[in-house]
Amino acid sequence: MPSDTNGSEQFSAKYLHVKARAVERARERGETGTRVAVPRTQRLPPGQYLTQKFPVLDLGVQPPFDPDTYRLTINGAVRNPVSLTFDELRDLPSIELTADFHCVTHWSRYDLNWTGVPFETIVDLVDPLPEATHVMQHALEGYKTNNSMEELSHPDVIVAYALDGEPIPREHGAPVRIIAPHLYAWKGAKFLNRIEFMTRDQRGFWEVNGYHNHADPWSEERFSKDE
Repeated sequence: MPSDTNGSEQFSAKYLHVKARAVERARERGETGTRVAVPRTQRLPPGQYLTQKFPVLDLGVQPPFDPDTYRLTINGAVRNPVSLTFDELRDLPSIELTADFHCVTHWSRYDLNWTGVPFETIVDLVDPLPEATHVMQHALEGYKTNNSMEELSHPDVIVAYALDGEPIPREHGAPVRIIAPHLYAWKGAKFLNRIEFMTRDQRGFWEVNGYHNHADPWSEERFSKDE
């Protein structure tokens, strides 16, 4: 129908406009395409042990990925909500990030290499409202986790779609997951399909089950003092 066509064209034009703005701001930040997350002076957080393995931890469901139907929806308290195909996400300015990975179950692995879109670019794309203070990450299998805007504005936070130059394996969160190296890994959702900007904090799956709302590994913020 003509109305559907006009609506699609209007969305495409708006998307291209906000994408161009996001690309320009990424260029202004001087991103070179690679970034190494600088670890703290104490590289291994307290209570952690180093492993060369990459254990698999999830809710017991690893949803299939269909590139033809997958969408990453970014909405909530934003001026420019979008629903990106996998190709549209990968077409945004991206970086390679080498970073350490810290799981709340006490293991850490050094120097994982991810490719993805800096969260800063996501912010540029959707233009959050001034009252947006927090973000909820939603996953395909129903998992969700919350963060403050301040934590996700860290320069090493990315929306990752590749690991070691290859698509993220299904067991490690395909097709998309958020990587936030300065927090315990549960604060970056695997199987990501929605990023919701919020005007107040709401706790996610593990947070309502007694895990810490912030999750700084160097302060061993594993469990909530409120529980």
